[in-house]
Amino acid sequence: MPKAYWISAYRSIHNEDALAAYAKLAGPALAAAGGRFLARGLPAAVKEAGMQQRTVLVEFDNLAAALAAYDSPAYKEALAALGDNAVVREIRILEGV
Repeated sequence: MPKAYWISAYRSIHNEDALAAYAKLAGPALAAAGGRFLARGLPAAVKEAGMQQRTVLVEFDNLAAALAAYDSPAYKEALAALGDNAVVREIRILEGV
């Protein structure tokens, strides 16, 4: 069964305190769901049409685990701490090859 990955790309951050509160809860929530943080931070290099933006890459054992992590009560608590206007980002969940 292929692994699965979350890719979070932050277009803008409006509230650093809310992001810190989210991260304090989201990290343990995703780890408890089997997630392993492979990379996070600003890119070392940006190519083609890329943007210099915070990016987070999390690996899961499979797609079902990645989707369940997003829907978990612990991650929903992290999202509540983040609020509605703290960041503009997208999260993509994809299955490995």
